[in-house]
Amino acid sequence: MQTHELKRKTKNKKKKTVGRGGTRGKTSGRGTKGQNARAGHKKRPEMRDMIKKLPKRRGRGVSMLKSIQSNKVVLNLVNIDAHFENGSLVTPAILIQKSLIAIKNGQNQKIKLLATGEITKKLNFEGFIFSVTAKEKIEKAGGSIK
Repeated sequence: MQTHELKRKTKNKKKKTVGRGGTRGKTSGRGTKGQNARAGHKKRPEMRDMIKKLPKRRGRGVSMLKSIQSNKVVLNLVNIDAHFENGSLVTPAILIQKSLIAIKNGQNQKIKLLATGEITKKLNFEGFIFSVTAKEKIEKAGGSIK
């Protein structure tokens, strides 16, 4: 092998020409004039403007300290025992009719029965939330829960 027969390991890089015939000459692919052609140009992303126009959500406003969970109406077994006869059905609608509880904001609220006092009558309950001891007292008196 002679020196004129030697070949490079890597080929020559193609020289980028400058000017009319070149690939990155004159405007260097930036078009002509304007904000986009300038050095250090920065365009605001469109999404940023959309985000800026959205209203800010800061907490829950006036009702920030109020609980998100719906408040339950609490009722004791003593009150129910006094207003119902033996073997009768007890539902939230009947309690509203007997004005033991009131409708708040035009909506029926969840009613929780607590075990304060004794229950002596056999009553059938539907559509309530019970405390554990209230359940025991109702079942001990012979009542049923659905």
